[in-house]
Parts: sequence; structure tokens; C-alpha cells
Amino acid sequence: MLTPEQVADFLRQNPGFFEQNVDLLVNLQIPHPHGGRAVSIGERQLVAVREKTRLLEDKLRELIGFGEENDVLSGKVHRLACRLLEANGLDAALDTAYLDLLDHFAVPHVAVRLWGVAESDPETKEFGPVASEMRDFVAQMTAPCCGSHAVYESHAWFGDAAPHLKSYALVALRRGEHCFGVLALASEDPQRFYPEMGTLYLERIGELLACALGRHLTPVREPAG
Repeated sequence: MLTPEQVADFLRQNPGFFEQNVDLLVNLQIPHPHGGRAVSIGERQLVAVREKTRLLEDKLRELIGFGEENDVLSGKVHRLACRLLEANGLDAALDTAYLDLLDHFAVPHVAVRLWGVAESDPETKEFGPVASEMRDFVAQMTAPCCGSHAVYESHAWFGDAAPHLKSYALVALRRGEHCFGVLALASEDPQRFYPEMGTLYLERIGELLACALGRHLTPVREPAG
């Protein structure tokens, strides 16, 4: 007795078989994929084509949805860039970032920490102490870091909200090769920031903020340890 694999191999090697056996093709019945009744090969092929078309339409709708979401995000990033350009000082640039990320990107908790600049002010939260391990971690990041756990002491930067936070993102702030700070984002939603998410727009926001803040900051070389 022939195996199904042998039958399939024979048909692949003899594409004219059904042309020479038309009666067999017309009378051949196979089970309907969504029911017990038998259908002809033509009907089965039509069902298969319809299912494939439906899957392609679903995929197209999904891609269109992603495209529309990206257009919306791109517009928000553009408007953030415009507002940061208008900021006429360090405080104004920070306030713009905080308000824009909350109001337009719906990020409920935002913190910025800066180091290695001449303008450091211990009375300002953005210039608060940051452990060397944290600074080294940020400096070595090659992309925004997202996940369900805060990195080092960054959890404490969110004050009273810290116990309720479930997801985090860190974005390095750089001028050239010099890393001078970090943008930290957090949410009570565990799915807001996750390891597998795309980080293109987070990178762009970080670059924009770094440029805006860098206009008002003077980097200093830290002494060798």
C-alpha cells in the first residue's frame, strides 16, 4: 500500500495526471474543512483561497493599524521637538519634557537625573546623587532599557508612587560620546514598558531631550577613579 507521502510525491512528479484522468478529478470528494460533508477539489480550493484571503486582509488591517499608530506617535514627537526648541532655559526644557510626556504621551511618572556637568546644583532634584553603578549602567546602554523592574536606585526617584509602579523605561542622555544623564519613565500598567517593545520613539525622545538640555549644560571630565 502506498503511503500519503508516496502519493503526494507521485502527483508532484506527474503534474499532468489529473489532465489525463479528468473523470477522477471531477468525482473526487474530500472532507469540508469546517464540516463533515464531502466537497469536490474545486470547492475545497475555493475554501482555501477564501481563508487565505481573510488572513491576508486581517494582516493588512493590522499593518494599517500599526502605521496609523506610528503616524500619531511621529506627530507627537515632532510637536515635542518644536516645544523643546522654544524652551529658553534648563528649567523650561525640563518642564516642557515633564508636561509633554504626561499630557501627550500619557506617561504618568517621569524623572530626569543629570551628572558630569558644571551646572550641578545639589538643591535641584535633577542633580541629586546618582550611584556610580547606575551611571555606569546608563553609559553602557546601547538602547532604551524597558522592563518590569527598576534599575538600581531609580525606583526611589518616583517618590510616593514608587510602591505602585509595575513597568519602567530608562533612556540615556548623551552629547556625542558623553553620557550626562538619564530619562526615567514608569507606569502602574505592567504592559506599558516591556523588554520586547520597540524603542525607536523612546530613542528619539531621548535624543531630543539631550539636545535641548545640552544647550544649557557644560560637560566636565570626571576625575579618574
